[in-house]
Amino acid sequence: MQKLSSTYVFSKLSSFGAQCERKTPYRSILHKMRALMAMPSLLSLASLLIILSNPLFTYSSSPSSQADGLSKGSSISVDREHDNLVSPNSHFTAGFYKVGFNAYCFSIWFTEPLAQNEDPTVVWMANRDVPVNGKHSKLSLHDDGNLVLKDADRSIVWSTETKSTNGSLTLQLQDNGNLVLHQINGEPYLLWQSFDYPTDTLLPNQPFTKNSQLVSSRSTTNFSSGFFRLYFENNNVLSLLYNGPEITSVYWPEPYLKTWEAGRSTFNNSRIAKLDSEGQFNSSDEFGFFVSDYGTRRRRIMKLDFDGNIRVYSLVDQKGRKNWEVRWQASSSPCKIHGVCGPNSLCTYSQEHGRTCACVHGYKKKNPNDWAYGCEPKFKPCEQEEQDYIELHHVEFYGYDIRYLPNRTLEACKQDCLNDCNCKGFQFKFDNNYYNCYQKNLLYNGYQLGFEHSTYIKLPKNLVSSFQQIFINESDVPSCQANLILPIVRSYEKKHMNSSLKVLLLFGLAIGVLEIILILIFLLIVKKNSATSAKTYFPIASGFNRFSYGELKIATRNFKEEIGRGGAGVVYKGKLSDDKIAAIKVLKEVNHQGEAEFQAEISTIGRLNHMNLIETWGYCIEGKHRLVVYEYMENGSLSTSLDLNKLDWGKKIEIAIGIAKGLAYLHDECLEWVLHCDVKPHNILLDADYNPKVADFGLSKLFNRGENETSSFSRIRGTRGYMAPEWVFNLPITSKVDVYSYGVVILEMITGKSPLQMLQLGDGTSGRDQSLVEWVREKMCEHIGSRNGTWIEEIVDDRTSGEYDMVTLINLVKVALQCAEEDRDARPSMSQVVNILLHPGTHDE
Repeated sequence: MQKLSSTYVFSKLSSFGAQCERKTPYRSILHKMRALMAMPSLLSLASLLIILSNPLFTYSSSPSSQADGLSKGSSISVDREHDNLVSPNSHFTAGFYKVGFNAYCFSIWFTEPLAQNEDPTVVWMANRDVPVNGKHSKLSLHDDGNLVLKDADRSIVWSTETKSTNGSLTLQLQDNGNLVLHQINGEPYLLWQSFDYPTDTLLPNQPFTKNSQLVSSRSTTNFSSGFFRLYFENNNVLSLLYNGPEITSVYWPEPYLKTWEAGRSTFNNSRIAKLDSEGQFNSSDEFGFFVSDYGTRRRRIMKLDFDGNIRVYSLVDQKGRKNWEVRWQASSSPCKIHGVCGPNSLCTYSQEHGRTCACVHGYKKKNPNDWAYGCEPKFKPCEQEEQDYIELHHVEFYGYDIRYLPNRTLEACKQDCLNDCNCKGFQFKFDNNYYNCYQKNLLYNGYQLGFEHSTYIKLPKNLVSSFQQIFINESDVPSCQANLILPIVRSYEKKHMNSSLKVLLLFGLAIGVLEIILILIFLLIVKKNSATSAKTYFPIASGFNRFSYGELKIATRNFKEEIGRGGAGVVYKGKLSDDKIAAIKVLKEVNHQGEAEFQAEISTIGRLNHMNLIETWGYCIEGKHRLVVYEYMENGSLSTSLDLNKLDWGKKIEIAIGIAKGLAYLHDECLEWVLHCDVKPHNILLDADYNPKVADFGLSKLFNRGENETSSFSRIRGTRGYMAPEWVFNLPITSKVDVYSYGVVILEMITGKSPLQMLQLGDGTSGRDQSLVEWVREKMCEHIGSRNGTWIEEIVDDRTSGEYDMVTLINLVKVALQCAEEDRDARPSMSQVVNILLHPGTHDE
């Protein structure tokens, strides 16, 4: 719900937050004033009026305290210390909370601090990443129903983006800590509430939904967004994610466990969780717990701390001293939380000294003030010099195995790693009656102790000889919590007009009506030129733009509203400068791709034009950032519509034909040959009229039309259940892999059964997994020779409304089964599929 002001210039001042310093505008104003003496009278007056229109020259009286609520047209000012909203029970207060020198965030906190002269406990913030100035910033409830936070320069920093047509408005802080905006026209109508947009804290009975997420702060003193998130994955599992500067990984529940082994269930679509007032937590994925003081009536909070652990705290009063005490936590092993010490580092934990970070021997700390950026090598990797290994006892680096070599000797494993420049080291483990070698291309998530095997790190020989095996302790390495935290600063200086300025003002006011008219014309020209220069992207082709990262960050309100997630990246809803609603995808794993290559491929995709392909509007290349901007689809993905049973048989048939047309265009009609490689319901989007559009084909695989239609891939692409056998058996990849996936998608639409669910359940008799294709084929074969269509009635999804034409549906099933043949040569092309579906009479049954 945030809108970021374009007047801010951010620079990183410390390890624990995006710190920023705003340059005072008065210095530039003085330069302008000096220049006035050399200007003609008309330009002098124009420039003078422009300067005087600067909001920093205007002052307004602050409103009185709004303890009972905020009504339409009223505001809360940062200038008045006690200009706050207070809940009826006085437990919670909402107002401007100081987060740095002259830097404030509109927040909600527990009214009573733990002790005198201590800061209160904050539970919610509106503008945590863009603090406002300590002078003349305001939160205002506009007449149109929008709740707006403006900085001292009158730029909008945050808003609820709500609208009210009629009736009165009121903003109130409720007894449970929920800030609620109501429209009252008869019965109160909820326009907005803070419970829907948590920051890093959940209060008792606050619902946590599929649209919610908790984001940790950067430190105990820096409230800006950190690297850890609690959210519901697309598989409906409540998860903790490390979203760091270089990598992203889920670390809770334990990633090496299957969902059911972790005590979770994916078979739900409500995606909701809640901590009740008694201390019981329940989630729709079947995860739940009781806090250690369950049943005791105490104030509680559930917080995602800056260290990546989520904890439930209870407010305990012992001998007049109040304190928040931990009553439950997700992880009892702080060092197993991903990213806590950054790459190329090790983490240890003890009750006495807490969590401690240190660089691996041969590496040095990258950022002196922040362990999140880890360590970098003291040597130049891949240089042709003699190398050897150091052995780190009881050390584990989770993930990033480039290869697994079973039944190897230690020397064989060492030699294999020496021959590969990308190999940074390996783990040597005894498992299943022989030794295994796990080679690493990255050293992430390292921890020492609690692991029974050793890790070998490859280093130049001169560094190996200086190594001494030690355990990390507090005497040689500072705690990762002891980083230097620089304060957030919002500079603000108060200036007064001097006598010379007053003389200029009087002179300007005496010019007359004629010059005023000319000034207005001048201002219109300036405004027009300013609007033209503010456009920071340039078109590559008609309707296809290159955006800046800052533009897309503003368009998505700092990537606030997530609408999709997949292996290639995360998709956010955004509003572009021309008011178009867009889907903005932040791509992963593209750091290896150069700008020229990415621009060439995305430019090619931008020229694709078909009614059944998602329209690409533009892209962003900026540093390591790669983003693609698509048109927004009102009805989301086909997967969502199937789960919610929104489609009747007529729509399903039309969708099947539309998908086939889109894929046929990619394979046979566009200038480049495009393989999708991941056709599934999640990647098929539906517009307002439920017309299908194939999406996520952007960077799958592009070839010149003249190339041979076969390719080898460096890694398997696709989703289990929809993947053609060629991927598994390492056969040449052609457009027939998309044909196979299309067949599975059509069968899923008809039967209502997920292919992944079929693989998990099995057939119950054969003792092996049974695919959706096999199940449908068996049902059809059971009724060979039958003309009454009984078999089709057994497989169709009885939840789908409307009547279907049996001949049409049987034809569609047969086409789908032919597409899903194991032999790729037996599958038709997508152009043939389109012809069969549009002209069923020409197809032999």
